[in-house]
Formats: sequence, structure tokens, C-alpha cells
Amino acid sequence: MATAVTSTRSAAQSPVGTGGLAGRYATALYELAADKWKLDEVLPQAEALARLIDESPQFAAVLQDVRLDIRDARKAVLAVVKQQGFSDLIINFVGVIADNRRLPRLRQILAAFAAVSAARRGEVSAEIVSAQPLTTAQRAQLQGKLAEAGYSRVVLQEHVDPEILGGLVVRVGPRLVDTSLQSRLVRLHYAMKGAA
Repeated sequence: MATAVTSTRSAAQSPVGTGGLAGRYATALYELAADKWKLDEVLPQAEALARLIDESPQFAAVLQDVRLDIRDARKAVLAVVKQQGFSDLIINFVGVIADNRRLPRLRQILAAFAAVSAARRGEVSAEIVSAQPLTTAQRAQLQGKLAEAGYSRVVLQEHVDPEILGGLVVRVGPRLVDTSLQSRLVRLHYAMKGAA
């Protein structure tokens, strides 16, 4: 993976932080889980809920649709979360998010939760953007490459963005590695423009 110039679109996306509204909700969930001694249960469930949002366009559409009546949206989202077997703590947390009309921000809150939990455990958070969800083998290979680069305790925060067409965009702290096909095409365009 080589460092590359980012496209305007990639540069506009800031890394997941632990501040703002998402950070406040994420910190509240982390502290509640810690107080109840349920961090070991909540951490993988929060990751599973984030994956569910990423991998289910219908579920993500319900979360994002602000035209839905809040009661209907809450009922639909909680039905899915309960049906998927999430713990009461996660179910109640999603209920609070729905009651506060923050369902469109749920994925961002879960990403901030991963960042908060990683920071509290002394881990480095790496934001990974791919055109399609990573396979288990790809995830393991990426973690191996990051370990070779000196990031042994890395938590991957995966996002799917079909607009990058292929490749990966990896952000670890202030460092950005962009091997996306979209970025390569932009660089090729500028190179051809300069050669003309």
C-alpha cells in the first residue's frame, strides 16, 4: 500500500472521532456498559449492529428515512434488533436513540463507540473504507499489514462506499493511505492532462 493523493471526496470525510453528538452517545453507552460490567458483551454486539446496518440496505433505509413517524420507525428498528438477538442493553440504547430522533446517526454513534472503546483500552483505531464489505481473509491480511507497519493493537472500523470503485482507503490517526480505484483514476486524469 503506498501513500497517495486523496480525491476531494475522500479528503472531505473526516476520521471517526469521539466528540460531538455521536461521541456523547458513544461515551454514555461505554460508561453504562462498564458500570454494569457488560463491556465484553456490548463491544461485539455494537460491532454486529454496525455490520447489520452496513450489510442491510433496507435496515439502513429505515434508519435514514426521516419521513417515517418516530413511533413507527422506533417499532420497526426495535423489532429488527430484538429479532437479531441483541442484549437488553443494546435494545434499550437503540430505543433511546430512536426516542431522541437520532436514528439517522446510529451508524455514526456506533463508529464513535468503537473509537471510544479502543481509546480506553489503549488501542489504535483504523478507519477502513472499501467498495464492498471485507472478507475475513482480507481483514486478517490487512491487520497483518498494519502490524508490520507498527500498529499491533489496531481496531478496524469498516465502512462500505461503492463510489471508491475498488481498493481501500485506510486512515490511522493523521495518516492516510488511499489505494482506491477512484483515486487512481483521478491521478491518471491529472497525469494525462499534464502530458497533453
